[in-house]
Amino acid sequence: MAQVSSISRVGTTEPFELQVARRQISYHTPLFKFGFHADVQNVEETVWDLGGLYSYPAAAGLMYVSSTATTDTSAGTGARTIVIAGLDANYNEASETVTLNGQTQVATTNNYIRVYRAYVATAGSGGTAAGNIYIGTSGATAGVPNGTTYARITLGDNQTLMTPYTVPAGYTLYLTRGTISSGTASAGNQFITARLVSRPFGGVFRTQAKITLVTGFIDFDWEIPLTVTEKSDIEARAVVSSAQANAVSATYEGYLVKNDAD
Repeated sequence: MAQVSSISRVGTTEPFELQVARRQISYHTPLFKFGFHADVQNVEETVWDLGGLYSYPAAAGLMYVSSTATTDTSAGTGARTIVIAGLDANYNEASETVTLNGQTQVATTNNYIRVYRAYVATAGSGGTAAGNIYIGTSGATAGVPNGTTYARITLGDNQTLMTPYTVPAGYTLYLTRGTISSGTASAGNQFITARLVSRPFGGVFRTQAKITLVTGFIDFDWEIPLTVTEKSDIEARAVVSSAQANAVSATYEGYLVKNDAD
């Protein structure tokens, strides 16, 4: 179906953000990343579905997909297919649809140097995934990779909740806004320290923003956008001042802009 033309094309003003979302600004793509971790304690962890510090692949390779539920399969009542999105060996965007086979791993068609998003595309009569769906290295026990997990669709979400992201080759990411929130059932003087960190290609992770909070929500804007160069990794991390578990969520958003040289 044809898209209605932007009103700015007929002499009035429409917000830039809306035009980018509608893909009416050439070479600009909106980005919104969100993550959640239910059990952050007194060791710093990446804000993502599985917890712990996220491990990035050292080289491009096949990914292997499996579920903890036997009914997440091509003819089952649970999830039947998922979509994986990431980057190929050249850091170009790549994606594909994978048909599940329960607890048995299914290899991807593409080789990936990064996976930063996955979601359930189709499901059987249950209307949702029946188990946790893993994307990781070859070899699994009851659907859980024996080696490294690069993404997990947690039961009930039908979508990864992971802040790790890598800027595609030929693009620059301009971050305009971020949020962090936390909650705990316990009282006391504990607090959370959260960081947004990025690692330029060939470099090391550096802190780009750092905040503390007890519970609640912090919303911060970059009036001058934060620049993240091509092939850079970026993620949110959090640590609690005591061993008491806290739930932490984080988001960041902005625009991918194609580099002039391309």
